[in-house]
Amino acid sequence: MVVLTAVATIGGLTFLLATLLILAERRLHVEEDPRIDAVEEMLPHANCGACGYPGCRPFAQALVEGAVAPGKCSVSSIEGLEEIAAYLGIAVGEQTRIVARLACAGGSNVARSRARYQGAPSCLAASQVAGGGKSCAWGCLGFGDCERVCTFSAIAMNSHDLPVVNSAACTGCGDCVDICPKDLFSLHGEDHRLWVACKNLERGDAVLAACEVACTACERCVQDAPGGLISMRDNLPVIDYNRAHETRVPIARCPTGAILWIDDADTVVHGPASKRPVRHSALPRAPS
Repeated sequence: MVVLTAVATIGGLTFLLATLLILAERRLHVEEDPRIDAVEEMLPHANCGACGYPGCRPFAQALVEGAVAPGKCSVSSIEGLEEIAAYLGIAVGEQTRIVARLACAGGSNVARSRARYQGAPSCLAASQVAGGGKSCAWGCLGFGDCERVCTFSAIAMNSHDLPVVNSAACTGCGDCVDICPKDLFSLHGEDHRLWVACKNLERGDAVLAACEVACTACERCVQDAPGGLISMRDNLPVIDYNRAHETRVPIARCPTGAILWIDDADTVVHGPASKRPVRHSALPRAPS
């Protein structure tokens, strides 16, 4: 009898709660704008988050609500963005594409290792063992975690174990930023052509024993940059991208090529004073 009473009580409560939920859903239900489904179908379904929204559907909702312009999507083609804009009767909107940039040029042909790491082939794993085997404590470890995590195949490891970003394929999703244990990746406007490809914080030519293309904090780029465009912070040049930065002047006297120019084809351009790496094989390990 007690069991039957308990079962009946639970059943009654379940029925009551279900009824209340049904009534609440009917009373509180908000009709969703059908245009959201249509716009979502026009989007690339990448769900990369580069637009600032957690996925294509929230972005579609924001588009319909007028909170954002279609141009915010860096994955869609121009034709796709124009189709969305025409459907919603709004402007495409100008948006500088956001891409990943790597603050290191120290491949195995120009940067030494101080130890041979043996373990899981992962930058994250290697970094847990005394920071990895690189002589430069700030340098890329070269195991390709960023390449593996990139959903859009926008990163490839070159022959010197250094990741190379294909800006045309990059969506600025930030996965490489999150995975790099050395914090070498950051997201920038594609028009940020002037770039410091180093994060070494030491000063002086002694750093060249660890990496031939490291910044030595000579400050020549700071001296040559127009209008206070570049300043020094922690022995590294910092570019103020809020100022006009469409100039190659600061790279001209850099002795190592640590500050460089990235052109429209992702080709790296060094100044005439920069020493050109000539070695094509890995440097021997630094003496212990």
